[in-house]
Amino acid sequence: MSSRQGVGALAINPDETDARCVRPMLPTSHIEMLRRHTRQRWSAAPCGSPSCSMSDNCDCPMTPTEPDEDRRVLINVAYRMLGSLADAEDAVQDAYVRWYRLTPDQRASVESVTAWLVQVTSRICLDVLRSAPRRREHYLGEWLPEPVPARPRWRSDHGAGTGADPADPADRVTLDESVSTALLVVLETLTPAERVAFVLHDVFRHTFVEIAAIVGRSPAACRQLATAARRRIAGSAVARTETSVDAAIVAALKEAWDKADLDGLAALLDPDVVAVTDGGGLVSAPIEAIHGAVDVARLLVDVPRRQPGPIVRPATVNGTSGIEASDGHRTLAVISIAAANGRITHLWIVRNPTKLAAWNATRAR
Repeated sequence: MSSRQGVGALAINPDETDARCVRPMLPTSHIEMLRRHTRQRWSAAPCGSPSCSMSDNCDCPMTPTEPDEDRRVLINVAYRMLGSLADAEDAVQDAYVRWYRLTPDQRASVESVTAWLVQVTSRICLDVLRSAPRRREHYLGEWLPEPVPARPRWRSDHGAGTGADPADPADRVTLDESVSTALLVVLETLTPAERVAFVLHDVFRHTFVEIAAIVGRSPAACRQLATAARRRIAGSAVARTETSVDAAIVAALKEAWDKADLDGLAALLDPDVVAVTDGGGLVSAPIEAIHGAVDVARLLVDVPRRQPGPIVRPATVNGTSGIEASDGHRTLAVISIAAANGRITHLWIVRNPTKLAAWNATRAR
């Protein structure tokens, strides 16, 4: 995808159902890793000890030999389905717990551990997506996906006491167009089944037969789910924007913001620009989206009054150009940007501190 294309370019043809015609959104190595269904990461031969699989020091054939490689695949799948690093970690951890709860005979019957873990993780994500509307009834204000920094360094145990290298690539979300904030926001409008079908088929190139076993529908129905998802993505307003914004636009936005230049900010914004802020009820943030260049410019200019002396700098957010605001010690806000015809059309501002954990963890190092 070129920097001038919007998220609609991800769905090459809304009616296309031949997986061979859908360009993979992850590097080939990641796709091959995910779809290597014939390769065993664990030996099928049980060691005979009922507790060995739960021991960190066990070196029997039932112990994972490449857990980080599997975990990287699972995190990438779960994050694209859920839009939350924390929820993705929980889903992956739950999948591993379910694996370890299997008996040795049950594990021995699994042809591919990776495929089994992907299937279970996807089912967990599907359940999470189905419960999301109920959970978000109590969420104060707008909900936005959790932003990922350029080099996210995070582990399910937050690296506490592990001695592990926090920059291990196994713990990184692969940053490409399939995790752009613009696309993740549109994915929030899909039904849970549509989202799972789209992510597994169009991003990770799973077959509809494989997806059917996860969502509990026929392969034909899963094909329809993916087609419906593509149509909704292609028809969204965000699909007509540039998900990769020129650095010059971001630099101009930073300069006008630093100067509190209301007119300068307004000139960079599309007349119909929309700014959505997620504070989670934990920090000050507009409850509803702000519309219009003048009102959005005022929103930005008012930030120093609420938080004196913010340090604003360009940053890579979910693989595209954005902005990070900090007080010099901790990240206060992360802004994703979309533009069209040289003007900013969307600002997604995450201020919820629980969604900035990866940014502050990286900053601490």
